[in-house]
Amino acid sequence: MKMMSPAVHQMEIAVRPLHKADWGAVSKIYSEGIATGVATFETECPNWDEWNTKYLSSCRTVAVIKNGVVGFAVLAQVSKRQVYRGVAEVSIYVSNEFKGKHIGELLLKSLIKESETHGFWTLQANIFSENIASINLHKKCGFRMVGVREKIGKLNGKWYDNQLMERRSKKID
Repeated sequence: MKMMSPAVHQMEIAVRPLHKADWGAVSKIYSEGIATGVATFETECPNWDEWNTKYLSSCRTVAVIKNGVVGFAVLAQVSKRQVYRGVAEVSIYVSNEFKGKHIGELLLKSLIKESETHGFWTLQANIFSENIASINLHKKCGFRMVGVREKIGKLNGKWYDNQLMERRSKKID
């Protein structure tokens, strides 16, 4: 799937499935997210095997510009219980160099579409309260605020709240 965004100055952006060969770029982008201190409670990037086990094998996408991966979006199952088989948590990261260019929106919309083809009826996102750009992105893509998870985790000696957001599919009953 190829998409254009005027904010990327007419660069062609391809959104395609994430492959193991993308791990070098994906891990670099993930490490950039870790460094912000407001993207994840992780403090170091896992290796491929750990990361690959954490996220579903389906519903993994990357954004590519000129053959270079500039962002990714993936899903993690929220529970192993059968009743929650259609509920997953979203993780989305964009390279520092390409933030603010609507790549996150392209990735999230693509991930939503793919998630529905795989039977997911609810997507959740746990977003640091300080991560206003991510909160706004999710709102723009149909997520609603469910609540605040106060002091849900401590990172570098500081407690952080997470905004719990969700999107219910209109295509899956």
